[in-house]
Amino acid sequence: MADDMGSTVPRRQLGRALRDLRTEAGVTLDAAAEALECSRQKVWRIESGLGSVRGVDVRAMCELYAARGELTRALTALAGETKAKGWWHAYGDAIPDWFELYVGLESAACRIRRYDEALIPGLLQTRSYALAVYQHRAEVTDDERERLVQVRLQRQSLLTRRLPSAPEMDVVISEGALLRIVGDRPTMVEQLRHLLDVGERENVHVRVLPLSAGLHRGVEAGTFVMLEFPLGNRATPEPSVIYSESWTGALYLDRPEEFAAYEKVWKSLDQLAFDGGQSRHLINKIIGEVHHG
Repeated sequence: MADDMGSTVPRRQLGRALRDLRTEAGVTLDAAAEALECSRQKVWRIESGLGSVRGVDVRAMCELYAARGELTRALTALAGETKAKGWWHAYGDAIPDWFELYVGLESAACRIRRYDEALIPGLLQTRSYALAVYQHRAEVTDDERERLVQVRLQRQSLLTRRLPSAPEMDVVISEGALLRIVGDRPTMVEQLRHLLDVGERENVHVRVLPLSAGLHRGVEAGTFVMLEFPLGNRATPEPSVIYSESWTGALYLDRPEEFAAYEKVWKSLDQLAFDGGQSRHLINKIIGEVHHG
């Protein structure tokens, strides 16, 4: 059973990274297989995330592609995770923060749905808002903060890219996240106006879940992201993934029954949220209140 092979998420991330390294090094699949003394099929299976991977194979590949030591260590650590069943990735463990695991999944998705309970989602943040979010982290240096904000802003280009075509993005944001002043009032007004602008794009749909909806499933589930992937050259698409962050790490859920459970949560949020027009009206109303507050 495919389910017994462990979580697909670390395998796919590892495969993608190794494929990119091989391409950058200008090594063909055949040449890699010959140098590694294995079959072309084995290299292809590792790059496609189709099974657990041994650290020794990853080290040999990294050596062949002349990967930096830091990256080699991160990818070898990731190989150890490819046998895990459900996958919890703790921040600050063997895989360093700069190795953006979630970003790889996000950039490969063809559809992104997300519910945000407390903050404006990163893909829709302005630079000032993003800086204000990181200013609350005393442990982050100014240089690190700048780098984190840059990564966040670079990620936003996926919403406007041409090839592969930009993903469809559906966002439901709690009204509470719009009322929370992050940074100062001018930062917040600029951010809310940016939300309206981004929502004009054909592939981005921003809706607000009003506080008047009371207690709902989103309050219990907290912020989460649903990622779906294109078929590409595969017979079956990569499994859909639920991503949910906490202070110390992130949970990746990729079993069909887990995704189905979040589909039910999404359906209830979808029914409770304002439609596009009502949402725009509410955002404009909040802009007026923040602006003159």
